[in-house]
Amino acid sequence: MRVAVVVHPRAGREELIWNGRELRLRITQPPIDGAANAAVLRLVAAWAGVAPSRVRLVAGHRGTHKQVEIEGVDALPR
Repeated sequence: MRVAVVVHPRAGREELIWNGRELRLRITQPPIDGAANAAVLRLVAAWAGVAPSRVRLVAGHRGTHKQVEIEGVDALPR
């Protein structure tokens, strides 16, 4: 299942908001050396209830708008 993600790096705290269309993430990591992308994958995996290895970034590697693919999930949490 693919999910649209909007990322706000260097936030004061981590936060995850699902509005039914896209996932909005506030992460504390800066977008340097892949730290922000790693945090995105970790948070999406925790939210979906899967292992981090089952989540991969398919688009938006260098931007704030990303597409992630989650394996092994039929329905998304609310």
